[in-house]
Amino acid sequence: MASALFSNLKYSDSLTLVGISVSTAIVCEAISWLLIYRTASYKSLKSTIDKASKKLETMKTTGSNNPPSNILKSKTKKIDRVETSLKESSRDLSLFKFKSGAVVAVVLFMVFGLLNSLFEGMAVAKIPFVPIRLVQKMSHRGLHGNDMTDCSMTFLYLLCSISIRTNLQKFLGFSPPRGAAGAGLFPMPDPKSN
Repeated sequence: MASALFSNLKYSDSLTLVGISVSTAIVCEAISWLLIYRTASYKSLKSTIDKASKKLETMKTTGSNNPPSNILKSKTKKIDRVETSLKESSRDLSLFKFKSGAVVAVVLFMVFGLLNSLFEGMAVAKIPFVPIRLVQKMSHRGLHGNDMTDCSMTFLYLLCSISIRTNLQKFLGFSPPRGAAGAGLFPMPDPKSN
């Protein structure tokens, strides 16, 4: 068993893994706060993105039914300018977050290595159904035997990390600004440019 505290419980390995995942998420968000969220440049970028997304939203919703073509062209140009500045600010924000991402990645690799050594070859949970083949390869990774309802540490830690860290970011108010949701280093292509 991984922990002496939970060793007499039926779900000790699963609870230990979830606890480690929560602790890791808190540590990663603390690192992100130190390197990103408390800085003035992040706050100014975030406010710029918020203002631009609100302005873009109001520009797209307001307008008369049949404006003259010259007004429509100028409005389209203004919308394009605001969209461009929003994309640039979102890209700058993503690049700004990149340095923290590298530190967080190092922490996550260290924790994953520790967990891999603690739970090597052990089933930490049972899935209540037989998953599809693609999920079986992930959920049964590193386990011996043919019981496909056994869940490996890798799969459970992945699920916990994704869900806990995302919800922790929302709870702490560290989620990306709403205008930056689709933007990033690799944004979706603009359909108007075709």
